Amino acid sequence: MSFGYQVLGFGSGGVAADPAVDYVVVGAGGGGGNGRGGGGGAGGFRSTFGSASGAGNTGGGGTIESTIEFTSGVEYTIAIPSGGASVGGDTQGNDGGNASLSGTGITTITSTGGGGGGAYNNKSGKAGGCGGGGSGSASGGSGTSDQGFAGGNSPGGLNGAGGGGASAVGSSSSGGAGGDGEDSSITGSSVTRAGGGGGGGDNTAGAGGAGGGGAGAVGTGTAGDPNTGGGGGGGKYPQTSGAGGSGVVILRVATGLYTGTTTGSPTVTTDGTSTIMTFTGSGTYTA
Repeated sequence: MSFGYQVLGFGSGGVAADPAVDYVVVGAGGGGGNGRGGGGGAGGFRSTFGSASGAGNTGGGGTIESTIEFTSGVEYTIAIPSGGASVGGDTQGNDGGNASLSGTGITTITSTGGGGGGAYNNKSGKAGGCGGGGSGSASGGSGTSDQGFAGGNSPGGLNGAGGGGASAVGSSSSGGAGGDGEDSSITGSSVTRAGGGGGGGDNTAGAGGAGGGGAGAVGTGTAGDPNTGGGGGGGKYPQTSGAGGSGVVILRVATGLYTGTTTGSPTVTTDGTSTIMTFTGSGTYTA
């Protein structure tokens, strides 16, 4: 990770600078399944910035990505998705939406939304950034390479398996816990995001994974936390499953190169040397 600039030219007008930018991009969590529902998978997690200890992965294999460079004067677009909606009946969960960072001169960075959880009658979890947990005797959905892990495979019985998280597979036990999310200190302190939802069902339920995953329930599943990409918890018919948590995009730039030109009302903080923009809704930043 680096916080610098590239000199583009010299003269009486000064120098133009292209800022180096670090990021965390988290897709929205998938909703839990219902009717012995599997937990929803967390949104995919991509980042250039690891944990405070330096040991943090960035999901699905532990890839820490390279810092990118914005072009001075160019507007960059941040898309923040909603989580997968809750469901009733004996229904698979809804997938979460994709989060993205795009603009001229960079390859679009997309984090895939989490897969919905499986449902009663052997319905599998859906694939996503992190996969949804299976139900009945069905398998969990697959995760996306370098973004997150698969949902748990349901061993049969009356309860769903856990949804996958950014750093761990969902539990394959009946009423399994969601997989844990990934931590990053990009905001100045270590925060965990993208935890999978717990499985729910007839007689036992799993905890949500660390990082905003919603707990499963013998009843109504718990929603994933907003702006964490957490998966929703599985539910039991005739109640409903938990919805997935919305996504988030965080950008970090050297304070001396921060322009202050944004839309979408991000939260802006500084740690003295860097300025951090946390987008919880879609918007733009002009470098």
